[in-house]
Amino acid sequence: MKTLGNIIWVIFGGFMIALEYFIAGFLMLITIIGIPFGIQAFKLGILALWPFGSKAVDGEGSIGCLNFVMNIIWFIVGGFWITLTHLFWGILFCITIVGIPFGKQHFKLVHLALVPFGKRIEI
Repeated sequence: MKTLGNIIWVIFGGFMIALEYFIAGFLMLITIIGIPFGIQAFKLGILALWPFGSKAVDGEGSIGCLNFVMNIIWFIVGGFWITLTHLFWGILFCITIVGIPFGKQHFKLVHLALVPFGKRIEI
């Protein structure tokens, strides 16, 4: 069932979301300062490409000063707007019964888009 959900997700917008994250990740990798943020954008892109059956969990050493500071910078620079976008789409999808599974996947992306540092993706 999760494979079918992922295929439908990719066809109806998941590919575009993942493509946006991958392009943003490549653009952030251009600068040395942007490399950690580019890696987090790739992490979001992977989860946005195949969300059913995968989850974001706390990584080893996820509690730390560096992760905290990087999450604050991420939030200020763009994480807030990414989070609002996923929240909007999650609410919009949850209006219909058919869209509820897709809305739940956007709500999963909300959490990771808000604080991506210190998380890892399990597929």
